[in-house]
Amino acid sequence: MRNEIKVYEDKTLNDQSFNLDEVVFIRCRLKNCDFFYSGGDYEWTETSMENCRFHWRGAAKNSFALFVSLQGAQRVAMAPKPPTSTQTPN
Repeated sequence: MRNEIKVYEDKTLNDQSFNLDEVVFIRCRLKNCDFFYSGGDYEWTETSMENCRFHWRGAAKNSFALFVSLQGAQRVAMAPKPPTSTQTPN
């Protein structure tokens, strides 16, 4: 059973928790909020966030972990190599 989508428009919302899979924010200001995301559709337009926290669940959590791992691997691959000397030791 699918939950109904909740639309917030032209609102200032403080100290609340939201499942991002179930809400749409349009021209909102969100302050000190917690967002829980599982990987479904979401939408926000002209919305600002201040001091908000994201919590990843399910498929979104796995995807986020993969991207973090790949980003770390890319940094290692792109790290500058130590200089090699062209002089021979005496």
